[in-house]
Amino acid sequence: MEKNLTNSISPTHAPKLTELPATAICGNDITSSCLYVSALAIIYAGQYAWVALLLVGAVLFLFRRIYAEVVGALPLNGGAYNALLNTTNKRTASLAACLTLLSYMATAVISASEAMHYVHHLWANLPVIVATVGLLALFMGLTILGIGESSMVAVIIFLTHIATLTLLIIVGGMYVFSHGLDTFLLNYRQPVSGSIWQALFFGFAAAMLGISGFESSANFVEEQAPGVFPKTLRNMWLAVTIFNPLTALLVLGIIPMSQVEPHQTALLAYVGEIAGGNWLGILISVDAAMVLSGAVLTSYVGVTGLVHRMTLDRCLPQILLKTNRRGTAFLIMIGFFLLCVSILLITKGDLGALAGVYTISFLSVMGLFGVGNILLKVRRDRLPRPVKASGIAILIALLAVAGALIGNAILNPAYLLVFLKYFVPAVSIVFIMLYRTTLLRYLAYIVQQIEHGFKTDLPFSSYSLKRLIMEINSQQFIFFTKGDNIANINKVMRYIEENEDTRRIKIVNILGENDTPPKKLMHEVDVLDRAYPDLDVDFIVMKGHFGPDLIQELSKKWNIPKNFMFIGSPGDRFVYGLQELGGVRLVI
Repeated sequence: MEKNLTNSISPTHAPKLTELPATAICGNDITSSCLYVSALAIIYAGQYAWVALLLVGAVLFLFRRIYAEVVGALPLNGGAYNALLNTTNKRTASLAACLTLLSYMATAVISASEAMHYVHHLWANLPVIVATVGLLALFMGLTILGIGESSMVAVIIFLTHIATLTLLIIVGGMYVFSHGLDTFLLNYRQPVSGSIWQALFFGFAAAMLGISGFESSANFVEEQAPGVFPKTLRNMWLAVTIFNPLTALLVLGIIPMSQVEPHQTALLAYVGEIAGGNWLGILISVDAAMVLSGAVLTSYVGVTGLVHRMTLDRCLPQILLKTNRRGTAFLIMIGFFLLCVSILLITKGDLGALAGVYTISFLSVMGLFGVGNILLKVRRDRLPRPVKASGIAILIALLAVAGALIGNAILNPAYLLVFLKYFVPAVSIVFIMLYRTTLLRYLAYIVQQIEHGFKTDLPFSSYSLKRLIMEINSQQFIFFTKGDNIANINKVMRYIEENEDTRRIKIVNILGENDTPPKKLMHEVDVLDRAYPDLDVDFIVMKGHFGPDLIQELSKKWNIPKNFMFIGSPGDRFVYGLQELGGVRLVI
């Protein structure tokens, strides 16, 4: 059953996302930060909030090249999970995936609830929790219809939001110009809590939450047209670097800082009412509800790409790969919806508890992307990539993320415990899948010891458990070799034995028309076959041209998914991009 479901995914030929819809999907999340990050930065950094927000923009500028290098070299869905999967092992990659999943869950619930709170501000009779469930269900339905349809909604929301922020800045600027700088100068003369450097540090740490969503584009890169991904990074960076500091300056120029915390949940709507009147406050509230809803869509799209990739790699149950007539993995969306609703109901709408999950998971994912970039340079140096991030840029970016994590831990020490309450169960589920054959062996042994006395009462026998183990291990893997030495092939064998549930591997050597079979390699593979008695190794030599067509042909002929095929890192002269090979993995 597992093998059949895994191979039930057929290649889809849906049109790829262009720059605007791809930017809109992830941009709605990151630009929604304008609605709350100014308040956070002012509360902790005071009149220097705009400086803290500019520092965040500078860090994001460094991450542009970090992300562009990693995803340019490994242009597959999965973000940090994909980067670590192809540079370390499946266990490490799965930790990154769990952090990303928690980040998406927290983003979806917080964004949906905040959106409904803005609507509740306009319509007091609205039941917030019921409306939040309804909003989560609405975007589940949109993503089930397909990413193309949901991207149209994202574009409308994104353009409306950018237009509303621009209008607020223009109207607010006119208000400051006509009323003078008295309020700004009053705020500027206020004493800061502690030193200026301390205020900037905590303001920066709090403001780093305003770039959530930057990682989302990497999780659906396969749905984007060629060359679009780096443009989405540039566009998101420009949006937060321009709008976030400007809105903070605008707030400081219109209202005293003492009024920021009481109006924190709807600060820009409050400032809009003062600068332009009720109409602008209402417009900002409506826009806030829309763009926060768009952030919910971002979560659905990102988590679908990530979970789909994890399921293909057998980190999650294969039933999640089942698709509808539109080719969408609808069970992933339904499962994500149910998880979000359960968290909402468990917390009873108190989103403060989710803040810890959101803070630690998001910043950890950013940090892991930097680590993935370093590992890519060290372990996959031959892999072509369109851009390269400098070592000093990666170091500064990682130190900035570490500082933000420390700052948030100092500001909210209870967040760590809340984070662990969600992270441990998530990791447990994935690790049960990764070690399921070992766990099944222990269970089969226990059942075998007691089944004679309780045979009629047990729901399964040791024989059925052993059959299930054999079925899981029957999945074959392929390593394509150009004639690698025995040391390289040994690395492949060791990686597969440590990371995959299988007993069968094919080592395939593709020869050109005038090439002769490598007798030395045949002998070396035979030695390795005896050195790994638990693996059944087949050495296959065939004539042909290694490329997407051959991979597709062998995948269909041998019933082996492409993500269960491995290659060494291709060099600069390799004529195909990694994304053209359909998801094959790198092991050496």
